[in-house]
Amino acid sequence: MRKSKMGLVYILPWLIGMVFLTLYPFINALVISFTDYNLVREPNFIGLANYTKLFQDEDFLGTLTATLKYTVITVPLQLAFALFIAYILNFKLKGINFFRTAYYIPSLLGGNVAVAVLWRFLFQQDGLINRIIGVVGIPPVAWLSSPGGAMSVIIILKVWQFGSAMLIFLAALKDVPQDLYEAASVDGSTKLHSFIHITMPLITPTIFFNLVMQLVNAFQEFNGPYLVTGKGPLNATYLTSMYIYDNAFKYFNMGYASAASWILFLIIVAVTLILFATQDKWVYYSDGGN
Repeated sequence: MRKSKMGLVYILPWLIGMVFLTLYPFINALVISFTDYNLVREPNFIGLANYTKLFQDEDFLGTLTATLKYTVITVPLQLAFALFIAYILNFKLKGINFFRTAYYIPSLLGGNVAVAVLWRFLFQQDGLINRIIGVVGIPPVAWLSSPGGAMSVIIILKVWQFGSAMLIFLAALKDVPQDLYEAASVDGSTKLHSFIHITMPLITPTIFFNLVMQLVNAFQEFNGPYLVTGKGPLNATYLTSMYIYDNAFKYFNMGYASAASWILFLIIVAVTLILFATQDKWVYYSDGGN
């Protein structure tokens, strides 16, 4: 009994944080989403008016489109790049620990304000990127002043932050039994064939995990687009998270912002449930089950 009480004492800080910093704001946002509330006067209950207005708001629908585009492009690129680098770093090479650390650092710095300012400087009309491509005769690209260019800039920034997914892939690659590769090699299998038919099936649980985590993160992306491109030309990089922020802390329309955040949450839940529903078709578990 005493041990049980001590266990509760140890997890008490986490419980307090969970209740007051996560659960309470989560439920409170749902309640506020049914009100007209500006942080000054008392919330006024208006039912589903905020939700009805949102689906008639072209700006909000535009941010959903931009967010979906950003997510659909960013997540596959980030996972492919992370897996490629993890595969290379899985070889026993001299100084490999240094390279593993170096490739992980961008994930720690990606949301940093200084990195965002640097990124914006790199992709300016007269920035370093245009100077480099100018050396080989490519004309300057309007990275920040065109819708496609601005979206490309924040996509590249997100893909550059592949370190966390890479480390998880690296751990999964190390768990693949080496005797399978040896048996395949004896049968004349090439490295590419072994990667497709041995490595990929065995790390599908890790691919699934990274896919879910990166999708959730991409749908909620804020720092990079906000600091580098803002809304972007023609609102090309105006993501839903930025729209929620503007309504909540610029226009003090907390009820409307809360409704938008709940719609975004439901979209994330729907996408996640679809992934879980389809995992039986392509995720292989070593215990023989799906």
